[in-house]
Amino acid sequence: MLNGSSQVSPQARAAVEAAIVELGYVPNRAARSLVTQRTDSVALIVSESQERVFGEPFFAGVLRGINSALIETPLQLWLAMAASPEQRERVEHHLTDQHVDGVMLLSLHDDDPLPGMLRRRRMPFVLGGRPVRLEPDDAFVDVDNVAGACQAVEYLLGQGRRRIATVAGPQDMEVGRARLAGYRSAVAEHDLDLVAYGDFSEAGGSAAMRSLLDRAPDLDAVFAASDLMASGALRVLRETGRRVPRDVALVGFEDAAVARQTDPPLTTVYQPVEEMGRRMAQLLIARIAGEDGDSHVLLDTHLVRRTSA
Repeated sequence: MLNGSSQVSPQARAAVEAAIVELGYVPNRAARSLVTQRTDSVALIVSESQERVFGEPFFAGVLRGINSALIETPLQLWLAMAASPEQRERVEHHLTDQHVDGVMLLSLHDDDPLPGMLRRRRMPFVLGGRPVRLEPDDAFVDVDNVAGACQAVEYLLGQGRRRIATVAGPQDMEVGRARLAGYRSAVAEHDLDLVAYGDFSEAGGSAAMRSLLDRAPDLDAVFAASDLMASGALRVLRETGRRVPRDVALVGFEDAAVARQTDPPLTTVYQPVEEMGRRMAQLLIARIAGEDGDSHVLLDTHLVRRTSA
């Protein structure tokens, strides 16, 4: 009856449905999973600290996108952070087909063991961002980081800037390497390689900006590989008496809310963060169902022009 059998009379169905309402019955998911071999749960594992996950707009945007794709399905989402070996060990114990039907991985670093572990367990999974070691059956959703960074730096060159530096992201992440590659592609003919490294945080952007100014006080433009790092760089430029954009033009990456709140507002590269989360969830749903289709999704970016450049 509860499974919608056609062999139940209308009278019996009405009586059972009335009892369900009166008693507040909720189906036993564990019992149902014994029959369906499904848990109706999926996991999002973020390899960052909870301070970053709950404090940075990128992660909130991805979560909104994932939720928008899951809301029309019976799937429940659980979220875990795996920034430390202890957290990762707890997560590994839970990532079995007795607990989840599939997994989404976000903010992976090169040494992260989770993709390899999921491959060995034959667990459906989708990567948020292209991994450094891509196996034939891996699925990922990413944005075109190289093209976006290249467009940002070419825009600065088109504005007449000639001493262009970059605040690059972590080089143990493909996103950090890709955005640095975009910068280097754009400046290859201009004999430039003014690079300092951050961790995508505001504090990391500040520290990298100070390093750049120590080495190249005559720089006239900066491409930061995230809006948070750009906001940290902006603070240091102001502290050292540089006017933005008159003395130093500044471009970020993401088009997060902070880009509209800085003074001056940030020119930045828009990346479709919510669409990234939505496509990750849709791709995972398809893989859980065993459907064929594209397993590599690369989303476009575009430049958003504001007054910082």
